[in-house]
Amino acid sequence: MAEERLQKVLANAGVASRRTAEEMIKAGRVTVNGQVVTQLGTKVDPARDMIAVDGNIVAVGAGRIYVLLNKPVGVISSASDRWGRKTVLDLVGLPGRVYPVGRLDLDSEGLILLTNDGEVTNVLTHPRYGQQKTYLALVRGEPSDAVLEQMTRGVELPDGTAKAQDVRRIAGVPNSAPGMTLRKPEGMTWLEITLLEGRKREIRRMLEKLGHPVERLIRIRMGPLTLGRLAPGEWRHLTPAEVRALRALVEKARKPQRPQKEPKPARQARPSARRTSRPTARRNPSPRKERGGKGQR
Repeated sequence: MAEERLQKVLANAGVASRRTAEEMIKAGRVTVNGQVVTQLGTKVDPARDMIAVDGNIVAVGAGRIYVLLNKPVGVISSASDRWGRKTVLDLVGLPGRVYPVGRLDLDSEGLILLTNDGEVTNVLTHPRYGQQKTYLALVRGEPSDAVLEQMTRGVELPDGTAKAQDVRRIAGVPNSAPGMTLRKPEGMTWLEITLLEGRKREIRRMLEKLGHPVERLIRIRMGPLTLGRLAPGEWRHLTPAEVRALRALVEKARKPQRPQKEPKPARQARPSARRTSRPTARRNPSPRKERGGKGQR
């Protein structure tokens, strides 16, 4: 593919208008192959170069790619690993350039989205968009109601307060990951935990502090996506309905949020001016004149 000016490539990808794209470049918000570019005359090859805005990769070459993967334990959830360990990209072997959305620990498993859509990545991972992530956690012991309530109120960790949006205890073995082999060893309990953010090893650290270390952790949902029947290591392309659901989140995020107006104080009714009616002037009847005459007594 022939090289084109960077601002034109950004505009064609739907990131912004060409004029706005120029402002983004001059502000140092755009990188090409990891290097900040501020010169408006810079030319790029959309099929070869990796372009990012504010750290989010922009899909500018071939069409957008969306792949759902069930990450097994022991696989790195990144695009590459300097120690040569197996990564999620090694499991799918896609021809296009994609990257994982969010992270799962080396010893965690479950749903990972691989894509080249930077807008979807931003909406799914930034806390301000409030996209839920749901996990199954096998923990030691049986957490009490007080422990579950503490998780939703907040647990103090060295890097701040960690909080779950929802936690529920599962009786027996979960059925929300039918592609996984799940068991409930004696003396352990399955929990379903929903978060709005995803700090490093957040669930593990919360439960460790509360006295219930995690033995197994599986992500089963992220935003509108669910793990479904995928077995560990299996992957599939998203359905058109799933892609539409993701792009709908992007469109919603683009709309500016109108600040809520404070309700105006109720207008107090003015006291009605009581009109004082003037008294009607009453005519005093003139006294009768007595007729008099000679001889009147």
